[in-house]
Order: sequence, then C-alpha cells, then structure tokens
Amino acid sequence: MIIFGTSSKLVQLAMLNLLCGFCGNPAAHALRKRVTKFSLFFIPLFPIAPAKHSLQCTFCGAQSEVSKESAEQMLVQAQGPAPAGQPGPEQGMGGVPQQPGAQSGNPFAGRQPQNPYQS
Repeated sequence: MIIFGTSSKLVQLAMLNLLCGFCGNPAAHALRKRVTKFSLFFIPLFPIAPAKHSLQCTFCGAQSEVSKESAEQMLVQAQGPAPAGQPGPEQGMGGVPQQPGAQSGNPFAGRQPQNPYQS
C-alpha cells in the first residue's frame, strides 16, 4: 500500500506595521508564505503549486493575498538598510559603542535584572 497526498506549510516571514485596508487602523500585519508539497509516506518531496503570500491584520483579522514581488519588496523594506558592520554585544543599536553609564533608549540599561520571587 502506498500512502501519498499533499502537505502544506505556513511560514511567517515578518511582522510589518501597516495601515489596514479593511478596518483602517494602524496595526501589525503578519506577512506569511504558504507552500504546498507532494508527500509520499508523510515525507514532503516537492512543491506542486507556487507559493502563496498573504498579509493578515492582527487587529481585525482580515487577510489578503499579495503577489510574490510585493511580498519581497515589503520584506526588504521591513529589514531596512544593512549596516556596514554588525553591532556586537558592547555596541548599541546604531553600531556606536555605549559607555557603561551612558543614557540609551532602554530605561533598564545599566540595571541588574531582578527576580520578583526572590527576597
């Protein structure tokens, strides 16, 4: 007996802050890609249909399909320009080294984490 069929995988590519076309609220939108593959004995082998890209609003739940080109463009815009050097653990978000007492955007910078359940 040969067991075959299809399997579908949904991959979230990015979370984008956009203005929803359905509810009109500025909200996060999940950019997702669905790939359908032929499966033999529950092992996905090869895609049988082109990947479908979609955006879903986290506020109202409305979902819309987008083309592959526009999905790739949104993904590039979400990642932003790539910095020349990746910031290390001693560097801040802008790639500039932070002084131990320097003021940063994080209100908890320089503090030791505290466990509220320890006395």
